[in-house]
Amino acid sequence: MVTILFPDRPTEKRALAFLLGRFSGRVLQSGEHLVPEAALEALADQNIPFTVKGKATYEQHDPRGHGSPVPGFDRGRQP
Repeated sequence: MVTILFPDRPTEKRALAFLLGRFSGRVLQSGEHLVPEAALEALADQNIPFTVKGKATYEQHDPRGHGSPVPGFDRGRQP
């Protein structure tokens, strides 16, 4: 997984609309997104601008919630 950031909210919404159903990922409270590396090429092919922040850390990627995902985004977790 790679951490990326979009330049503004309209671009972020367009990117999420494209990514949903094609790739898995997470949105962090910081506004950064965790996506698989294959999503980078797909976003570039759609001319959607983004900045790569780097490889996701274990804490960001941990599905048990030790990172800082937006509450309610991860369907696998039950309250």
